[in-house]
Order: sequence, then C-alpha cells, then structure tokens
Amino acid sequence: MRKYTRLVALLAALAMVLAACGGGEEPAETTQAAETTVATTPDTTEATPDTTEGTTPDTTEGEEPTADVTPIRACQVTDTGGIDDRSFNQTAWKGVQDAIADGYATEDSDYLESTSATDYETNINSWIQEGCDLIITVGFLLGDATAAAAEANPDQYFEILDFAYEEDIPNVVGAVFNTVDAAFLAGYLAAGVSETGVIATYGGIQLPGAVTDFMDGFVYGARYYNQQNGTDVQVLGWNPEEQTGTFTGDFENLDNGRNVSQAFVEEGADVILPVAGPVGEGTAALAAEIGNLWVVGVDADWTQTMPQYADVILTSVLKGLDVAAYTVIKDVAEGNFEGGTRVFTIAEDGVGLGTIASSVDQALVDEVEQLRQQLADGTLNARDMAEN
Repeated sequence: MRKYTRLVALLAALAMVLAACGGGEEPAETTQAAETTVATTPDTTEATPDTTEGTTPDTTEGEEPTADVTPIRACQVTDTGGIDDRSFNQTAWKGVQDAIADGYATEDSDYLESTSATDYETNINSWIQEGCDLIITVGFLLGDATAAAAEANPDQYFEILDFAYEEDIPNVVGAVFNTVDAAFLAGYLAAGVSETGVIATYGGIQLPGAVTDFMDGFVYGARYYNQQNGTDVQVLGWNPEEQTGTFTGDFENLDNGRNVSQAFVEEGADVILPVAGPVGEGTAALAAEIGNLWVVGVDADWTQTMPQYADVILTSVLKGLDVAAYTVIKDVAEGNFEGGTRVFTIAEDGVGLGTIASSVDQALVDEVEQLRQQLADGTLNARDMAEN
C-alpha cells in the first residue's frame, strides 16, 4: 500500500469529527452564500449597508457544457456523519448536485453513506462494480481504502476530498484547500469591527494544517489590519511563530468552547474564531446570550448551517468541497482528468468568506473584497505577515 501523509497536516481530522457529529437535517446548500443574511451586531441597533459580493465563493451553477462534454456518473462515499452532516459530506454532495444541474453529471449520480469505518471499502467497491466514472471519497479517514481501491483499479478515477498522498496516485485527485488566505480575510474583518481592540481564536486539537492554518491566517489578517490602519488590535489564543495557543482538547464538548470563550471575553475579546468543530457552537451560544460578541464560523457558512445564531455570526471561513467535487467532475466529463494533489485556492473560489453581517460598515466590506482580489491575483501574500 502506498504511504500517505497528513499533507496539510491531518487536514480532515477536524472535518471527520464534524461529520460524525452532524445533525439530521435535509441537505442544504451550505457553502455558497449568494445573498446576504440580515444580521445585526449584538450591541448595535443602527441599520448599516448590506454586505459585499465577491468575498464569498461564487456558485458553480449555471455553466453551459460544451459539445465535447459527456456527462458522467459521479458517486460519493461519505464518512460516518452521513449526507446531512451540515458539513463536509453535505457540502461535497452539493458539488455533485451542481454538476448534475449543469449537465456534467448524470441524474443517476448518487452517494453511499458509511455508518462505520468498516463501510469504506465496501461502499467504494460497490461503486466500482456499478461502473461509476468518478468515485468521490470524503476525508482522510478514507485514505487507505481509497488508495487500495485506486491501485487495484488503475482505470477507475477517484477524488478524495481534504486529503492528499505523499506519493501521487495517477488515478486519484487529492483535493486540499488554502484556508490561510480565507482566514486572513476574516482576521482583517474581525480587527476592523472590534470595539475593544482584542480578538481571539482557539482550536479543538492542535492539528497542523487542518486547524492551525485557520488560526495562522486569522492572526496574519489582524496584523495586516494593524499595519494598514495604525492600530494595535491584539489576538489572543494563538502565536503562529511559536505554534502555541489555546485548545480545548476535543471536537465534541460544547461546554469547553463556551468556557474558553468566556475566558477570552473576560480578557476583552469581542470577536472569536473557534476552529473546533461542534465545540464552536458553545462559543456561538455564549455570544447569543451575552449580546456583545461576534463569532467567525469555519468550513461552511454558519448563517446557513446554524441559522439560530445568525445574529452573532460575523462571517465564516469557507472550505469549498463543493467547488472541488464539481471541478473534478467537470474535468472528467471534458476528458481532462489529471491525478495528483490539487490545492484549491481563493482565486478559483476554493476558499473564501461566507455571509458577512449586514451591520458591518460598507467601507470595511469593500476593503475585504479588495484584499480578496489581491490574494487571488498574487499581489498580496497572507504569510508575509508572519512575525510582522
């Protein structure tokens, strides 16, 4: 068996816990915030301009296939959270649905849900036997099963989301995401709205890449805001240079998120980015109660996946698994499949920001959009803010 790495350092460990803890709602479009959710600052009553368009990844729907396209059957294998996990499985399935709508995937494209790790191999083999053109597996926990099936079936195309192999497998696309850039935008935005001059972030478990890339970018964005505006907004909970900070030690206990967040609030924080799966809901619940705290969501647009907290969600750092699924389906349909690691970036809407609260000043929203464009075209590098 080919050895695989935790490229982007256990990228999907967080994702899989999210999937395992997801709710039982019907699948919904969770990553593309095409319209602004009307949200108000917890302690503000004044109406303010709507949010920008452009910081949120554009939808993939609406493309017209060329004459050379042959729609394919795309078949997804979920991790144990099920298709309606309000996170990775559900987001990936949205990409398949978009591809069906646009004529790149056939109507019989489908998914199989894994109820335990023992289902991975069985589900993958079922799709191979049915002759699926592309098999999409979700997360690093399916890494071994996907690699084994790909090597045993070299003519079968695969995509594994939020994971990549140390040695490329020719018939597998390993899709990973540059979340540092998207979190940079969130950090800049958070620094811009903070009234106390203190913001914070924490993680569930210290997983390089999967968790800490979000935290790195958030700090870098706040630093850039300070640099551009002559301010001194402080970020609690994380030091990117030393890679030390605050972690709850789990991805499950909402009380842990609440308690860590309460401690940050007592130190003056009025914006918090939790990178801790369901633990982050504890932060959102606290914010809803105390009324003067913003929360930044991760992975999906929290105004859609947790609408009960929409009034306290400043924005969300998106990871576009739907974009990754759609893109590779389109590649196969057009005869352009190419295996290997593929990093989805802000330039192609692989990462971005979700809904920005409507109470945010439009001038700040416009600044964030300008930064998004600079990150996309390469004239700005988020990591240049390391040690600045």
